[in-house]
Amino acid sequence: MSQGDIRQMAMGWWLTIANNGVHATLIQCLPSVISWEIWKKGLWLPQSWMEMCLATERVQQLNNKFLLICRGTFFVSCIQCTSAPIPKTTFPKAIISCSLTFSRMDVFPASFNFHTFLAIHAVLHVFLFLFFSQYAAAATLLGNETDKLALLGFKSQITEDPSGVLASWNDSVHFCLWTGVRCGLRQERVISLNLKGLSLAGPVSAYLGNLSLLNSLDLAENSFHDQIPRQLSKLSRLQNLNLSFNYLGGEIPVNLSHCVNLKSLALDHNNLVGQIPDEVGSLTRLVKLYLKTNNLTGVFPGSIGNLTSLQELYLSFNNLEGELPASLARLTKLRQLGLSVNSLSGEFPPPLYNLSSLELIALSHNNFSGNLRSDLGHYFPNLQKLYLAECQFIGSIPSSLANASKLLQLDFPINNFTGNIPKSFGNLRNLLWLNVGSNHLGYGKHDDLNFVSSLTNCSNLLTLHFGDNQYGGTLPHSIANLSSQLQRLLLYGNRIDGSIPKEISNLVNLNVLDMSYNNLTGNIPDSIGRLTNLGSLNLGNNLLMKGVIPSSLGNLTKLVYLFLGYNGLEGNIPSTLGNCNQLLRLDIAENNLTGTIPQELIALSSLTKIYAYYNSFTGPLPVYIGNWSQLTYLDFSYNNFSGMIPQSLGKCLALGDIYMKGNSLEGTIPDLEDLQDLQFLDLSLNNLSGPIPQFIANLTSLLSFNLSFNNLEGEVPVTGIFSNVSADMFIGNSKLCGGIQELHLPPCVYQETQKTRKKHALALKFILTIVFVASFSILALLVVFLCLRRSLRKDQPEDKSKSANFYPNISYEELRNATGGFSSENLIGSGSFGTVYKGSLASDGAVVAVKVLNLQHQGASKSFIAECQALRNIRHRNLVKVITACSGSDYKGNEFKALVFEFMQNGSLEEWLHPKAETQRSSLTILQRINIVLDVASALHYLHHQCQIPMIHCDIKPQNILLDEDLTAHLGDFGLVRLVPGFSIEPNLHQFSSLGVMGTIGYAAPEYGMGGKVSILGDMYSFGILILEIFTGRRPTDTLFQESSSLHHFVETALPDSEMEILDKTALNGDIMGKPTNGEEYWASIEKEQMECLVRILEIGVACSAESPRDRLTMRQVYSKLTQIREDFLGVEEVKRRLRP
Repeated sequence: MSQGDIRQMAMGWWLTIANNGVHATLIQCLPSVISWEIWKKGLWLPQSWMEMCLATERVQQLNNKFLLICRGTFFVSCIQCTSAPIPKTTFPKAIISCSLTFSRMDVFPASFNFHTFLAIHAVLHVFLFLFFSQYAAAATLLGNETDKLALLGFKSQITEDPSGVLASWNDSVHFCLWTGVRCGLRQERVISLNLKGLSLAGPVSAYLGNLSLLNSLDLAENSFHDQIPRQLSKLSRLQNLNLSFNYLGGEIPVNLSHCVNLKSLALDHNNLVGQIPDEVGSLTRLVKLYLKTNNLTGVFPGSIGNLTSLQELYLSFNNLEGELPASLARLTKLRQLGLSVNSLSGEFPPPLYNLSSLELIALSHNNFSGNLRSDLGHYFPNLQKLYLAECQFIGSIPSSLANASKLLQLDFPINNFTGNIPKSFGNLRNLLWLNVGSNHLGYGKHDDLNFVSSLTNCSNLLTLHFGDNQYGGTLPHSIANLSSQLQRLLLYGNRIDGSIPKEISNLVNLNVLDMSYNNLTGNIPDSIGRLTNLGSLNLGNNLLMKGVIPSSLGNLTKLVYLFLGYNGLEGNIPSTLGNCNQLLRLDIAENNLTGTIPQELIALSSLTKIYAYYNSFTGPLPVYIGNWSQLTYLDFSYNNFSGMIPQSLGKCLALGDIYMKGNSLEGTIPDLEDLQDLQFLDLSLNNLSGPIPQFIANLTSLLSFNLSFNNLEGEVPVTGIFSNVSADMFIGNSKLCGGIQELHLPPCVYQETQKTRKKHALALKFILTIVFVASFSILALLVVFLCLRRSLRKDQPEDKSKSANFYPNISYEELRNATGGFSSENLIGSGSFGTVYKGSLASDGAVVAVKVLNLQHQGASKSFIAECQALRNIRHRNLVKVITACSGSDYKGNEFKALVFEFMQNGSLEEWLHPKAETQRSSLTILQRINIVLDVASALHYLHHQCQIPMIHCDIKPQNILLDEDLTAHLGDFGLVRLVPGFSIEPNLHQFSSLGVMGTIGYAAPEYGMGGKVSILGDMYSFGILILEIFTGRRPTDTLFQESSSLHHFVETALPDSEMEILDKTALNGDIMGKPTNGEEYWASIEKEQMECLVRILEIGVACSAESPRDRLTMRQVYSKLTQIREDFLGVEEVKRRLRP
């Protein structure tokens, strides 16, 4: 083989290259192991030695020598490329061959038969190549099949897949193309599985442990439950594991420490228990560790100090205790540390002083104590967010924090800090949030507020909160020079005096201004009306005597809360206040206000609480008071109101407290029978007359009432709350009698004179005569009517649907044209009794929903008649509006019946709670869910308690609740409705209608399945289940609920301490548990108040869905409770919104 020759021997390529005609080097590579880049480019052989070195997969330069590696499936051939001269006589000695068979370096003598050696060596390579190629192919196929089976095993254990995302996991496509699956390019093995946020439910399958090449597994934001499988520890290549926002329980598997390549481990927002295993310290490559919002206990494991690559560590919202270990100081790369809401103790953790890379420190809601080091700010040059709320720190706030020039948020409320806010904080030019409320700052001196001027340099400041401290002195005029972006200014609960600077109107972006509980004097400046973004204004409990309520407050149309009480203000309520139509709470109590309540306040339909006691208002109570339909609390006590109590007060169904004590009201007590949530009623010290109404005894929620010092007369009832009352409630009414013995009232005497008896006898005879004549006349007319009706029936065919003919006529043809021939494109949905289409009426272009009855289904005609009868006489904003009906025949002469409803743009609640993949709907927020529940409650309250004859819906479920464009809920599908003549609250036999099994499985009351009678309490059961489904995101037919469990039991056992385990994570992500802009630990107390609202709703759902009808609540009891909950939630939500930058 001469220099420059190219020869093919067996399966090997042998190349000899002449180097200046003197030096030569040999390269040996099998075709299977030549660089794929060379093959794809058609470069079977490079043109020069250097090209060969540079074109292959790896070229490593070592001291002017190049190591060429030709990689294949199993073969590796190594060539040393040398630039040193190689004598021609020693040419064979330059050969270095390495392969799987490990042919070591040999030096051959000059007499060696080189060609024979090459031939033998080539044959050996061919043999090994063929053998191992087959072995490699078999191994690859086996690995592929294992991955596929592992994925199918995972799929088989999924119990819920509402969006059908795993439907693509079948043999129609290669498993590497399945949703969420990503494979490597070479071996077609699974390297990533991402199914985040797809509402999947079931256990995390142990089959996933067989995906041996997996490096990323993301199952976050689903409903996976049970324990984390130990088999995940087999995933030795795993770098990212995210199981957050699920319902996983049990302990953290110790053997996860075998996944030594993990860089990110997220198990947060689950129900994990036990201690954090020390073995987690073996995951030395971890960069992110998220274990927050679980039920973990024990101490902070010292082994975490071994995770020297860690940058983000969140263990918040657990039950960890003890001090932080010194080993934490080794985490020198740590940027974010979240430990809030635990029971950790000790001083500010000394190990943290070694962590200069920290950007976020969150230690709020723990038991830390002691002083903060004066040089604290020197240790954290990169610090942006420092949260130390609700601990037990003492001493002064370190002025050295001004050296942490990157600071954005300082949150120190509810501690025991003393001294003052350092003036050096004015150097924090990037500061957005400064909260030092509820400490002991200030000295009560006139110069306490001088620090305010320095804060004018913080031009980005959004929140300044130093309320509930001991600051004295007057507000400096420089307060008007604070950041024009300032949104929240809270100064309440100090000793600030002087007047309110009129220049405060420069802070045009303020939406929360609270100066209450100070010693402010003078007037409320008119200029405050320029703060048109204000949502909450609190100037209560000051000394603003002789001042008036400025009419400019009417410009604050975004105002939700207005607190001006306890000031001594004079004058009238300005009529412009009626412009504040978003107002929820109005507090003007304990002033010297005069005049009448302005007519313009009728526009305040959102009002929930009014505090107007201890003023000097005159004239009658506003007759429009019934327009304040959301009102829950009303206090007009100790004024000079006169006239009668308006009857419209009985329309404020949500009222729980009525106080009208100490006025000059007269006339009788109005009918308040519908106020079933009324708990406190005080009408004492007035001039009311007439008897005590019996309805007071029927107010089952009433806890206390006072009717003393009026002119009431007649018998005191003895039932209901009157069976346990004291004489104080009736004192000062000299004409009362009877009542329980403890009242010591005189007995009621009924005496009639002879003259009176004669008058009664004559009246009785006269009445009986009239009744007899009227009865005879009616009977005669009835006979005539029946005869005429029988005569007409002989001439006309019987029409079974006459009961539906009270609607304006619409023809089959019109409906057919409106729906495009009842085309599938216009199909909205279908049920057992019919199909619903979207249509457009030719007469006016109105978009409607057309429900076509399936008359082949048994009971469909009755359903049509029932729905027509139910909808004929009812009107309510939360009931689906019927437009017309059609009863006739189609083109083929077949009987045809249809109902035409107002079209609901946002479909059914079912589609929002359990969306399919193609709908792509966003999830409902918590507030939207509360509103929907209240809408349905309002509709049922109307059906059960406000219709002339109560109605039972019998089929309350998400499919029958339709949402309009504003997501207002409308109850529909009255095909199973039943009327209840002779209704009473107690589930007696006379209030039921015999039907057999009614409703839908899972939503129908248990007694229906046992042949029980239908009642409004059956509706309440369905409503309770609906509440639980709306807030847990789980259907009552969920596979999670086997024979021994139910949705009711699932929620009942979780309350009141484990509600986070059951709430729908898709709602919480965007509301309560979503990551706030202020950092991880943002206003946890507000979140807690909102969570309490949710617990109260869930408790109502549990009470309504009790197994026994007698244990269930009625809608009278529920409606006002839900109204109050919504008000409380809105209040917290509004404050939360105002306080979020």
